[in-house]
Amino acid sequence: MNTFNHHQPINNSADLKEQILKAIDTPSVLEKIYRNNKNTFQNAFNEVYAEIKNTTVAQIWNERLNYQEEEINWGNKNDYLFIFITTLITGFIAKLPFFTGINEETFYTKNFSFFVFPVLIIFFSWKQNLEIKKILFPLICTFLAILYINFLPNIHTHKSDSVLLACIHLPIFLWSLLGYIFVGGQWKNTPQKIAFLKYNGDFVVMTALILLSGGMFTGITIGLFTIINVNIETIYFEYVVVWGLSAVPMISTYLVRNNPQLVGRISPVIARIFTPVVFSTLLIFLLVLIYTGKGLYTDRNFLLVFNNVLIGVMAIILFSATEATKSNKNKINLIFLLGLSLLAIILNGLALSAISFRLIEFGITQNRIVVLGSNLLIFSNLIVVAFQLFNVLRKGNDIEKVEQVIALFIPVYGIWAALVTFVLPFVFHFK
Repeated sequence: MNTFNHHQPINNSADLKEQILKAIDTPSVLEKIYRNNKNTFQNAFNEVYAEIKNTTVAQIWNERLNYQEEEINWGNKNDYLFIFITTLITGFIAKLPFFTGINEETFYTKNFSFFVFPVLIIFFSWKQNLEIKKILFPLICTFLAILYINFLPNIHTHKSDSVLLACIHLPIFLWSLLGYIFVGGQWKNTPQKIAFLKYNGDFVVMTALILLSGGMFTGITIGLFTIINVNIETIYFEYVVVWGLSAVPMISTYLVRNNPQLVGRISPVIARIFTPVVFSTLLIFLLVLIYTGKGLYTDRNFLLVFNNVLIGVMAIILFSATEATKSNKNKINLIFLLGLSLLAIILNGLALSAISFRLIEFGITQNRIVVLGSNLLIFSNLIVVAFQLFNVLRKGNDIEKVEQVIALFIPVYGIWAALVTFVLPFVFHFK
């Protein structure tokens, strides 16, 4: 029989549920389990609640975990101060080209990811009270990444594909560092990694809502001043919009973390709606592609767009899959999700064959190597997700297996991004 140290996070969801059941009559032990697994305890508890709902302790915990606040939790003054300071710093960094004369295109291409991830890394480190030794690694990596990317050749005057690819993959590397902080440095903690993916989905939804609201406010504000013949567009975009955009990632994270009920019910609905829509669109696209005979093998630009579409579909699948794991009762949604995964596998296979053809026909380049590697990684991820979804539908396997294979690939994407960012430019001599 497995034994667990209740002072350490429990890495497996099934083990966590088992320990909750065992500790339900021992409140002190149950509290310790909760404190060491805060991000994953609620889902595990809710899944076993039906078995223990007649006990008073379970009923109290159910109210504690699932009580819905009637009002939004706006936090405290320390949180406001943190958001205010980080917004000022990030906004100032975003304005550096205006203050120093640095080429804007080069600066933003290399540094846009630093407007988002460093502040989030610091925020989660602070909120989770992580030990210094766990914080040092991502902070040092972030600092070195800032120096490294800015000392690379200018991508616009040097015309370097390898440096451009490094800039594109740097956000993925920083995202993996954020994940490392989110899981408390415990990469083997699968429930925490799944919680991180779900946070990303909620973050995207909240950010989209804030940006939509901000866009409407901008249009109304400029329109009002236009009526009285006052042109405020230049000063508004250079200051209000720049600092406003700098604050969005932090505000979105803060709201999602403090008020999970805000988007907790929206994300599953979005996933449930868009899964069949994307499936239908992808199926029609595949049929039209076959009918028209569009040249994946000869049209380079079409192949690039095609690969970007596949990356977007992969993101939708992962988002929908993590939302679907909240309940395996909706079989129709799982069938659509499996179908979407299978269609994406077929399209990814076509892309891989086209990339392989171009490698053989035209030789090795940095772009072809990176696209081939990225597609192989996505192809592998899609296969294991589809396989687990098939087992859930056909054999009645626990849907948590889908979560586990999704979580397995998070550090893999981070490692691949690190190779492209820090190794590829040297291999190809910054060309």
